[in-house]
Amino acid sequence: MTEEATRNVRLTIEYEGTAYAGWQLQDDQPTVQAVVMMAIEKALGERVTVIGASRTDAGVHALGQVANFRTKSQMAAWKIAHALNAHLPDDVAVTAAADVPFEFHSQYAAKGKHYRYRVRNDRYRSAVDRAFVHLVRNGLNLEAMRESAKVLVGTHDFRAFATQIDAKKNTVRTMTRVEWSKDGPLLTLDVEGNGFLYNMIRTFAGTMLKIGGGAWPASQMAKILASKDRKQAGPVAPAKGLTLVEVNYGARG
Repeated sequence: MTEEATRNVRLTIEYEGTAYAGWQLQDDQPTVQAVVMMAIEKALGERVTVIGASRTDAGVHALGQVANFRTKSQMAAWKIAHALNAHLPDDVAVTAAADVPFEFHSQYAAKGKHYRYRVRNDRYRSAVDRAFVHLVRNGLNLEAMRESAKVLVGTHDFRAFATQIDAKKNTVRTMTRVEWSKDGPLLTLDVEGNGFLYNMIRTFAGTMLKIGGGAWPASQMAKILASKDRKQAGPVAPAKGLTLVEVNYGARG
């Protein structure tokens, strides 16, 4: 971040993740963080570091990613949002901008996040939703999936649902909501918690889809959770079904 910065600006960002290798900067692949930083350079004439609340993976979408950057620009925050949108690609948009305290850090200040995983349980694929839902053609037992989801609510060690996790890493997290809803062929899994491990929500979804498909009973979820063994859980569901809905900063957020 520039040493001449005089203010801290918070952005709310929406994006379709299909064309990106995730949020975080990478040397040889396009990322959302990179295009946002490039837009700031073009709009404000500054090279800054943009801090994101969530390092969404390749192909994952966002409705409410939060980011912040420090700047010496005196442009009003709402004008910054418009200026950035003029330089951002069509699949990335700033939906809000505001000045925040200089010490605000979008990642460290976050109290919780809300993710959503969407499944189309239908014989036929969708043209309109093709980039945002995971198509499952075989019938699913939604009640079994709902029953298994209840096991994940609360404070638990979620090591069994994470990939690439160091043995010494703290894998205890608190989930306040793990819930399926249905609208026609669309099944939606909403997950809210104070933190998430790598591929955790997509593994939740992959495990519950195995339960819904009849491979396991709903009671298997408790056994998987207690095992703390990634090999016991289901597969990682495709990235395109996952969306970061909102980042929660508590009363002050």
